[in-house]
Amino acid sequence: MPPEVRIIPVTGVGEVRPGDDLASLLLGALEAGGQALEAGDVLVVTQKVVSKAEGRLVDPAEVEPSPFAQQIAAQSRKDARYQEVVLRESRRIVKMANGVLITETHHGLVCANSGVDESNVAGGRVVCLLPEDPDASAARLRAALQTATGRTVAVIISDTFGRPWREGQVNVAIGCAGIAPLTDFAGIDDPYGYTMQATLIAVADELASAAELVMGKIDRVPAAIVRGYPYAPSEDATARRLQRDPRADLFR
Repeated sequence: MPPEVRIIPVTGVGEVRPGDDLASLLLGALEAGGQALEAGDVLVVTQKVVSKAEGRLVDPAEVEPSPFAQQIAAQSRKDARYQEVVLRESRRIVKMANGVLITETHHGLVCANSGVDESNVAGGRVVCLLPEDPDASAARLRAALQTATGRTVAVIISDTFGRPWREGQVNVAIGCAGIAPLTDFAGIDDPYGYTMQATLIAVADELASAAELVMGKIDRVPAAIVRGYPYAPSEDATARRLQRDPRADLFR
């Protein structure tokens, strides 16, 4: 391991709107702040700004709620039109109790309300959806950054998830490009000679969570650079590898 890992906030990006060139906005903010991407950096970007740039915004006022959405809304503090958006973004309901809706999205992510977010979205009651394909979004952003800078970097798209059995939320990787999201220590001897059998570390999740420490929720810092971490480069790995195979999921 290196002597240190640095986490550098990317400030001054401003409001991101549909159609914006996110790579240019991020590079411009870095330049204005006297920073630049370096080879080997991992750029962690919040899902929110990626979705905004891709136009993944919906006005619930334009949505007709189904009877089921109205039934769910009657048991929660959410509007029926909002619940309809949540249902449309899900492929199944995992748990519904006490006004809380846990769903599996079309991407295979299990989270609250299909990741449909009302916070940090300008424009009244407009809600923000997850990117249609977070891994593809990460790959496009990485390609644009590398073309502009000539430096090889990795990109992680993060979102905030709750955790079973644990209070509080953490950032996790929902999309990645240029980095292997998992590190497998199985078959490697530890310092005491024990051969590890099932030690699989979710590196992309850990980097996303670490980056959130300088990004915050209300500080308008939509990205951070993780510098100095010796990640395993990969040109084909995706964040979908972080999703557990249903055949190995003891909790389905």
